[in-house]
Amino acid sequence: MEMLPFIMFAAVFVLLLLGYPVALTLGGVSVIFGVLVFGLDFFALLPSRIWGTMTNYVLLAVPLFVFMGVMLEKSGIAEKLLETMGMLFGRFRGGLAVSVIVVGALLAASTGIVGATVVTMGLMSLPAMLKRGYDPELATGTIAASGTLGQIIPPSIVLVLLGSILNVSVGDMFIGATLPGLFLVSLYLLYVVALGFFRPNLMPSVSAAEIRSFKGDNPWRNIVEAFVIPFMLVVAVLGSIFAGIASPTEAAAIGAFGALLLTFFQRKLSFDVLKAVMRETTWLTSMVFIILVGASAFSLVFRYMGGDRYLEDMIVQANFQPELFLAIVMIGVFIAGFFIDFIEIIFIVVPVVAPIFTALGMELLWVGVLLAMNLQASFLTPPFGFSLFYLKGVAPKEVTTGHLYRGIIPFIIIQGFMLVLIILFPELVTWLPEVLSGR
Repeated sequence: MEMLPFIMFAAVFVLLLLGYPVALTLGGVSVIFGVLVFGLDFFALLPSRIWGTMTNYVLLAVPLFVFMGVMLEKSGIAEKLLETMGMLFGRFRGGLAVSVIVVGALLAASTGIVGATVVTMGLMSLPAMLKRGYDPELATGTIAASGTLGQIIPPSIVLVLLGSILNVSVGDMFIGATLPGLFLVSLYLLYVVALGFFRPNLMPSVSAAEIRSFKGDNPWRNIVEAFVIPFMLVVAVLGSIFAGIASPTEAAAIGAFGALLLTFFQRKLSFDVLKAVMRETTWLTSMVFIILVGASAFSLVFRYMGGDRYLEDMIVQANFQPELFLAIVMIGVFIAGFFIDFIEIIFIVVPVVAPIFTALGMELLWVGVLLAMNLQASFLTPPFGFSLFYLKGVAPKEVTTGHLYRGIIPFIIIQGFMLVLIILFPELVTWLPEVLSGR
């Protein structure tokens, strides 16, 4: 009986590596082991567990944030942002790369959907950067790293799911991730500016003729439409959470409605656009929740068999220090991120290790932000980084996989440095929530 939970856990990972669908793997393995352990009574227990998950009010934020992100993508706001910021910073060496990072951060705070952001920025920015003589490795690395900021910068779906699993307030997760996210963006910018200073040949400036053309075409109106209006939406969503006016779910509803209004004012709202946004939102939300249903069944069986208790006893008997256990989990999550998506990692690994973190007396808010930052790093790491696959799919033919792999390495080093900073200084995560809550 003691080995059954670990056999079940191993069976899930083997089947995932063999390429079976995640939701069906989790659900199928859970049903087989559930019948072995519970007998046919398992089918009486499972519906109540699934219903409890599906009626979770916090998780209602997922489809709303997805709708907000997809609608902003369809509205053309991302395209305007990139064009305008590119011209604003274009006179400087590395100005286009700086604009890509800034826009990546703004899109992350507006959408939180990594795949859509990387593809959108790849389609619009990469040809422009290559045309202006940017080094392909620098261009691809900057776009992939910036497009993945949606993993850590609120409102991130990763943070919503982690908060739900760790039983930490999603609002606190958003607030706690804000400073690390801003620090990470600052480090990206510092790297690009320094590279532009020391190796200017890698990133030429935009021609004076292009900048004059931009200035002659009512630049202030372009800046307001491209930058100020989306920024107001971000402030409305995150500001309402930080001020305690709205819960994350209510703020997500504000964001979804605001994105709809922005698309209308951009004269991009039509029945076809609305239908496409609703279809993509339904698809993405259904994918998340069907995996969540399978993960709920897995968690029910695993915990009933005492898997979490056995694992906790093993850690205690091995006399692991909390820091050592944290390191093991972080390395495991990082490696798992090479092979499976962040949703599967959150729903499979986190419920197993969360009780142990609690037993070891570790701050779950801090652990949650560390996990989010770690998952972001695994999204970028060769050879299986999902962001690299997204970007390669839309990159011109002259951009090789080698360019992608070499170009992302400096940003992975920065990401690792940021992880070390959060581990050494937990206040980066905990300080802002404590200040805003008055503790």
